[in-house]
Amino acid sequence: MEKFTPIRIVEELDKYIIGQDKAKRAVAIALRNRWRRQQVEGDLQEEIMPNNIILIGPTGVGKTEIARRLSKLANAPFMKVEASKFTEVGYVGRDVESMIRELMNVALNDVRIEMTKRVQVQATINARRRIIDILYPKNPLNPNDDEEEIKKKEERYQRIRKKMEKLFDDGELNNREVEISSQKRVPQIELFSHTGTESFDLPIGEIMAGILPFKKGEKKKKVSVDEAYKLLIEEEAGKLVKPDIVKAEAKKRVEENGIIFIDEIDKIAGNENRTGADVSRSGVQRDLLPIVEGSNVPTKYGIIDTSHILFIAAGAFTTSKPSDLIPELQGRFPIREELHSLSKDDLHKILLYPKNSLTKQYIALFKAENVKLKFSEDAVEEIANFAAKANVKMEDIGARRLNTIMNSLLDNYLFNMPNPKIKTVTITKTKVNKKLDKIIKNEDLSKYIL
Repeated sequence: MEKFTPIRIVEELDKYIIGQDKAKRAVAIALRNRWRRQQVEGDLQEEIMPNNIILIGPTGVGKTEIARRLSKLANAPFMKVEASKFTEVGYVGRDVESMIRELMNVALNDVRIEMTKRVQVQATINARRRIIDILYPKNPLNPNDDEEEIKKKEERYQRIRKKMEKLFDDGELNNREVEISSQKRVPQIELFSHTGTESFDLPIGEIMAGILPFKKGEKKKKVSVDEAYKLLIEEEAGKLVKPDIVKAEAKKRVEENGIIFIDEIDKIAGNENRTGADVSRSGVQRDLLPIVEGSNVPTKYGIIDTSHILFIAAGAFTTSKPSDLIPELQGRFPIREELHSLSKDDLHKILLYPKNSLTKQYIALFKAENVKLKFSEDAVEEIANFAAKANVKMEDIGARRLNTIMNSLLDNYLFNMPNPKIKTVTITKTKVNKKLDKIIKNEDLSKYIL
């Protein structure tokens, strides 16, 4: 993270997100401040809190993408939640603390994958040895053999084993069938399956599994040597990756580098003096407050301190405003940045310049069918023009409009491929107009474009 200065962070975000410079600048500073805090010595380090951010703007302008790309740059655990989910079943709603548990699960998975990659070489060596042991097991020693006889048998065993290793390495044994077994700890009785406890995110199954006795289960199956080798590599990697180390590292990453993106925060903004839905919204805000302020959240992997998790909230705020949030929660989001609606020029750039632009994505999809897809310059401009018109005529959904426009434009090709007659497809301005003009002019636009 040391190499990612705010300027560098913005440069990286520019590769995927067009415009929204102020928002990118704000998140870049917030991310760099986390690294700066970790360089501070002594007790002061714990006192430096993250500057949480509220991104204000309509859908499809890059709010979620900014947060997601930021987490990838920092190699940080990232979780997106929708604030409105916490109000769906009335005042109780969904457990707000569940987002911390979900973030911990994300971190565990990331750490496990990383550590598995690190031990892959040793796991491969161990799996190879086990395969050779299965293919050519060592016979037990005869107690009547003298030293000379034992030495001869050992030399013969090693000689044949080397031949087996060479045959294995050359792939000559790949199709041979072998029987492999793996030891598994299996609960003697299965409990709490589909009881509905999952919705509360309670580790009931694991709790009870820790209390109840276990029996060892050995699973045997016959597979090809090639398949057995892959399965044994996976098993050996699992043995080399220590669960306690994975948990400790995941917990550290969540507490020091975790990022939670709270979308639709405007949906929980409401006047707390009212009744009904506003009571639910105000209740969710008060539930969120201690987590954003910094509190200890119990999970099945231990207590997680949320004090230094970075929270990025987002909302359109069309029928409410950030000041409608309770004052305490407002105070925990000191940075507010407004993202502007996308113009025709922005949409044109989005189609062309990001590393994951839609034109590049569709060119890659067509290439998978051995078809060359090309867009003329004026065609791309016209697509952006149609998307901008649709956003004006209907609800403004930002860059998401480009997805439905492009799918409508290329629908016939996507359906008919593969086709030996289709080798090259060139999208021109004329083709764009012919395909999309009727749709845009149609009064019932929602029937065609979301």
